[in-house]
Amino acid sequence: MKIKVKKENCTGCRLCQQICAITRFGEINPKKASIAIVPHFPEPGIFEPKLCTQCGVCFKECPEDAIHKEGDAYVIHEDECTNCGVCVEACPFDVMFTHAEVPTPIMCNLCQKCTEVCNTGALTLVE
Repeated sequence: MKIKVKKENCTGCRLCQQICAITRFGEINPKKASIAIVPHFPEPGIFEPKLCTQCGVCFKECPEDAIHKEGDAYVIHEDECTNCGVCVEACPFDVMFTHAEVPTPIMCNLCQKCTEVCNTGALTLVE
């Protein structure tokens, strides 16, 4: 499974960010969401959802072998990660990041909750 992004359908409501942060961290904090909504100003109403494409570059570059493929998703094992940031720097799409309150880099784990709350079709689940 993958999450397909159709940016022209995004209205910038940020429900995907809210459910992501709630699911992963139990709080509404878009700065911890593994999906970003990038506004394209000065064009009003143009938003671009950005999330991990599961390309595997982070997996290949992790010096600690802390990133594992589980099903269709790459996930970071907290007990193996040293938070060195190599994976964040290696990410070709700039969708991995760190947060001071989180012990490992944040990336999409394909939980699919964002596709469940997106009512515009900007985020959909595909095989």
